[in-house]
Amino acid sequence: MQSDYGHFEEDRLDKVYDLRLLRRLYPFVRPYRLFLAGVIVLVSLITLMELSLPYITKMTIDRYIVPTVEIKEESGGAGRFLRVDAAAPPAAAIVARHPAFFRTEGGSVLIAYSDLPRLDRAERLALRRGDLVGVGWMSGLFLVIVVLNFGLNFLQQTIMEYTGQMTMHGLRVRLFRHIQRLPVAFFNRNPVGRLVTRVTNDVQNMHELFTSVIAFFFKDLFLLLGIALVLVTTDWKLTLAAFAVLPVVGLAGRRFASQAREVFRTLRIQVAEINTRFAETIGGIKVVQLYGHQRRNFERFERLNHENYLSGMRQIQVLAVFMPLVEFLGVVTVATVIYYGGSGVLDAQISLGALVAFIYYLRMFFRPMRDIADKFNILQNAMASAERIFLILDNSDGEAPPAATPAAAGPLPVAASRLKIRSLAMEQVSFGYIPDEPVLQGISFGLSAGETLAVVGPTGSGKTTLINLLVRFYTPTAGRILVNGADVRDLPPGHLRGAMALVMQDPFLFSETVRYNIFQGRGDLSPGALRAVLAAAHCEAIVERLPQGLDTVLSEGGASLSSGQRQLISIARAFARDPSLIILDEATSYVDSETEQKIQSALANLMKNRTAIVVAHRLATARTADRILVLRDGRIIESGTHEHLMRQAGFYFQLNQAEGTDV
Repeated sequence: MQSDYGHFEEDRLDKVYDLRLLRRLYPFVRPYRLFLAGVIVLVSLITLMELSLPYITKMTIDRYIVPTVEIKEESGGAGRFLRVDAAAPPAAAIVARHPAFFRTEGGSVLIAYSDLPRLDRAERLALRRGDLVGVGWMSGLFLVIVVLNFGLNFLQQTIMEYTGQMTMHGLRVRLFRHIQRLPVAFFNRNPVGRLVTRVTNDVQNMHELFTSVIAFFFKDLFLLLGIALVLVTTDWKLTLAAFAVLPVVGLAGRRFASQAREVFRTLRIQVAEINTRFAETIGGIKVVQLYGHQRRNFERFERLNHENYLSGMRQIQVLAVFMPLVEFLGVVTVATVIYYGGSGVLDAQISLGALVAFIYYLRMFFRPMRDIADKFNILQNAMASAERIFLILDNSDGEAPPAATPAAAGPLPVAASRLKIRSLAMEQVSFGYIPDEPVLQGISFGLSAGETLAVVGPTGSGKTTLINLLVRFYTPTAGRILVNGADVRDLPPGHLRGAMALVMQDPFLFSETVRYNIFQGRGDLSPGALRAVLAAAHCEAIVERLPQGLDTVLSEGGASLSSGQRQLISIARAFARDPSLIILDEATSYVDSETEQKIQSALANLMKNRTAIVVAHRLATARTADRILVLRDGRIIESGTHEHLMRQAGFYFQLNQAEGTDV
């Protein structure tokens, strides 16, 4: 069978596809759009409060800490003076005591800042009592805004986290449900580790997108626009000087984006490959140890891990250049502003408070630019994951239609999905796993209710493939499969499979209770019906020996049970399903003779009054069948009862002779 691992891993992710992916994510967010709207409102309020803090600092400095009056001196220079409220009794007394320090200009009493140190501390405090009160009020306002900002940030983060968790819950459920409905051919091409990565790591990366990037995108965007507006209105010339570095930042960001995109795509692929290698090692640990492949297997894993390390280092190198570059440009901008702004303060073109606020705003301006770079890092990681997730969700080739009821409703009661198979037929059916390499060719037969059909043939003749087509694991490339005269393509797979039970050579058991493995969550069976199922499948002794009986939790794959015990439980599972068609894939191949007798007895009970198809790897199993199909090289070469085929002395006769089966 063809393996095609990595068949969709090489699709390219470009800018247009980024936008498309974001649009495709919206349906998962739509149920929580009101929460997102609330987050945007909160982010707007938080941004306004953050923008107000430098302005409060400016007002505090210019109005209360350094409230200056500029007076041109006769020498051409400018003097800085403090306006004094001479009407206040304490100030009036001080002015009277030190008339040489004070002057009157335009009805205002002024004192030069250079003369203030000549007054004693009590007099300076008396002159600036009003300023001290103002500083107190402004500090209180600053503190209130900080506390409110903290509370709103907490509320915004809580809502965003809830929205992100619920969105990822929906995405993970959708992905899991979709994977369950995909055809078996899909799983032949995609190893377990890769699919586990999609449902775990990739979905978690999407969570970071919703909880980190969306809110910060709006916050940083509002903050950048607000800061730019404030800076322009404060001093547009100084703003132009400060923003001269922005083209350099833009070019660096564009180069960072192109490099980061490819690195994250590579990392996503390599993480999936590491998970795949690890899953295969655990699943095949017996083979690895038995044949001494530890060294070779370790070297392959080490090579994958080293490639992942190199990709991680490339990611760090990209960030290590871009982030310090943005920081350096921010420092250069602040130095430029200090030089030109400081000159403006000395020349009385700008106030000290305005310069401090300008520098404060600039530091705030480059902070979201650094945040945007960090969030872009997360965005590219998430987009690489979204690409992988949607490539799986878009894979619907041969996908089974949804069940009649939602998956969340639990298992269907037997009566709700009952389909009685009265007849089964194949008409000129052909199939191949690889194009132009047919496994089955022109298969035709009919089967009526209550009949038993045995399928025999050498290894590679197509016996298992025929079974896979009957249960619709694959779709024929030519011909039709008819159930009750209807093409199976027109029947919901869930209803078709609900009328069948497949007992395989190596049955699979879930790491659940024995009760769940047999009855699949059915709650409509009475205690008497439960006991009847266990008795018919000869499972009573097995259940009695288990510590918690039917409620004993099995290990993964039922590894704590023997092959025979697993086979008997799988037969009990078929009994509980009460199917009208039984398909057996030589269910006694790997057990001892005593257990084989129990299995044969249980199978006889299961097949009684039911239509059955038996894939017989040992010809003795086929002797009692109503009809035998002999496959060779994907074709039916003989058909009939055991006695008829033996009398023909053809290929079936030769198989019996080679196996040593009695005629």
